[in-house]
Amino acid sequence: MLVDGEIFLGVSDKPEYLKLKYANRHGLITGATGTGKTVSLQVLAEGFSAAGVPVFAADIKGDLSGVSRMGKAQDWQTKRAEDIGFTDFADDVYPVIFWDLFGKQGHPVRATISEMGPVLLSRILDLNDTQEGVLNIAFRVADEEGLLLLDLKDLRALLVEVQQRAREISARYGNVTTASIGAIQRALLVLEQQGADHFFGERALVIDDLMRTDAEGRGVVSILAADQLMQSPRLYATFLLWLLSELFEELPEVGDPDKPRLVFFFDEAHLLFDDAPKALVDKVEQVVKLIRSKGVGVYFVTQNPVDIPESVLAQLANRIQHALRAYTPREQKAVRVAAETFRPNPAFSTEEAITQLGIGEALVSVLEAKGVPSMVGRTFIRPPSAQVGPISPAERDAALANSPVGALYDTVLDRESAFEVLNKRAREKQLADERAALEAQRLEEAEQLAKERARAEKAAAPRRSTRQSPTEAAMTSFARTVANTLGRELVRGILGGIKGRR
Repeated sequence: MLVDGEIFLGVSDKPEYLKLKYANRHGLITGATGTGKTVSLQVLAEGFSAAGVPVFAADIKGDLSGVSRMGKAQDWQTKRAEDIGFTDFADDVYPVIFWDLFGKQGHPVRATISEMGPVLLSRILDLNDTQEGVLNIAFRVADEEGLLLLDLKDLRALLVEVQQRAREISARYGNVTTASIGAIQRALLVLEQQGADHFFGERALVIDDLMRTDAEGRGVVSILAADQLMQSPRLYATFLLWLLSELFEELPEVGDPDKPRLVFFFDEAHLLFDDAPKALVDKVEQVVKLIRSKGVGVYFVTQNPVDIPESVLAQLANRIQHALRAYTPREQKAVRVAAETFRPNPAFSTEEAITQLGIGEALVSVLEAKGVPSMVGRTFIRPPSAQVGPISPAERDAALANSPVGALYDTVLDRESAFEVLNKRAREKQLADERAALEAQRLEEAEQLAKERARAEKAAAPRRSTRQSPTEAAMTSFARTVANTLGRELVRGILGGIKGRR
């Protein structure tokens, strides 16, 4: 039942296949907890890997890690294979690299602040237009002054610098207010409290390391440990959106290839959209719509189709719908919405079938020839070939020790960046100010000392008596008489023609 160029999904009234040619048209796996979504995800991941397509998947409960271990078919797997006539079923194992944003259960996944960029970061932080403008100004200052923005402490140091130079920067780029800087800093604090300090930094993830194949030509399955990450929904959304954006920016256009270059599975996809601002949803829609031309398929995994905005849902052509429960009016509405997304099958009511599906059973609709959705089929999903369920910590450690990328990402880099440069600049300015202050103080002290010395010298000089002796008094009187006489003679000489002599 295995066919080249297609992934065998299971059997309805006929075998159900996902054509690799249309696999980059994206997809959706939905269903209530415990209905078999993870098994369907594993079946797809194994199928893509066997076809030479690299896979990236978020692993919420750790169950997907079993892909890295040789399967040991359990009774239910063997029975399911027999029931659907899957004669090609065999145990197998697939190449896996483990990742973890926190660096505990896999290699650290990091991105730099510069790679995130002001636009995407503003949307993640839910900044208003004014605050986004200030963040753009901050990035412009960093570019002009050659300041590397690698991690959160770099961005914080830059914001402090911009605030201190607000008058100068405002004159060049527009108003920079303390209120806007404060709002950005508070939003960063929220992100940091969810663990963003682990995500922002170096060495940043290189997209090519997610697009590996092994020596046998099988696509490597990159598994992101996401159990702890689920407790930080904003960080999870930040990571997902950054990854999609990086793929969109870096990969060349390839149109519609015979098979995808890479396939992503984003579990708990509702976390990307819960309380998300419209600008963020628009960005996701844009990336999902355009990234297929890069040869990348994106598959969202969530409990209910209504978790995904309609604008994004419309882009997801390949669908696997497991059972939904409909006990409340809201749940009944969700079932109707889910049913309406399928091409009807006259053999049964899609809306009724959704509530009646058993574990491991799903409604399947995929793109067929010319990209037309197939008629929905009530399908028994084939059993996975690798181990079903999580691996042990020791097995995970062994996989990490033998990983081809461990030497690249396990060591943290901390190059000189904005934080160090601005701190150094601040220290130099402080030292210069201190030197100037000391020099001014020295000059002031020198002037004060000179004044005190002059006063002391004046006080120490001997005083001359102003009292005259008889002889000195006689001489003074004589001098005055002579002076007066000479003065009168001078007047007469000058005015003689008028007064004459007496």
